[in-house]
Amino acid sequence: MKQRKVPLRKCVVTQELFPKKHLIRVVRTPEGEVMIDPTGKQSGRGAYLSASVETIQLAQKRKSLERALKTSIPEALYEKLVEHVKRLELYG
Repeated sequence: MKQRKVPLRKCVVTQELFPKKHLIRVVRTPEGEVMIDPTGKQSGRGAYLSASVETIQLAQKRKSLERALKTSIPEALYEKLVEHVKRLELYG
């Protein structure tokens, strides 16, 4: 039986490669809205983050997400990301 290739993506903060399923995708839609993309299929420019609170805080400090998505990121999105990670840790 042929083994399926696991899609890898790079975290924009740590620059490490991870399987796509282990990362959180943040997308800037064609309308310019920035949001978390739990499906990974939303159209627009995407950036991947490791699912950890530390990584999100580092992304905010270094503005990694802003550079990757080429737009400013509202404070509220970082708060949503932290909540999202905490939910993943609870149920993941």
